Amino acid sequence: MTEHRHLACEEVFRRLDDYLDRQLDPGEVPQVEQHLAECEMCAREYRFEASVLAGIRKKVRRIQLPPDLMGRLSRRLRKAAGDACPEE
Repeated sequence: MTEHRHLACEEVFRRLDDYLDRQLDPGEVPQVEQHLAECEMCAREYRFEASVLAGIRKKVRRIQLPPDLMGRLSRRLRKAAGDACPEE
């Protein structure tokens, strides 16, 4: 069994965004989780940031996109890809 290094509050705060976005290095996840389980101040900050993200995600799901948006994006991407390719 591997022993994990304890993280200080400042280190956890710097990693919270990546942890919330599931972008944190897998080796650091247990360290952050252990700290959050032991430190009420950091756990409170985590809960606050998680609730903000959840609220944003909920609002984004309700945004109605223009019906032709996907077609316009596809055309622009094809054009950009064509412009980026050298002529043969």
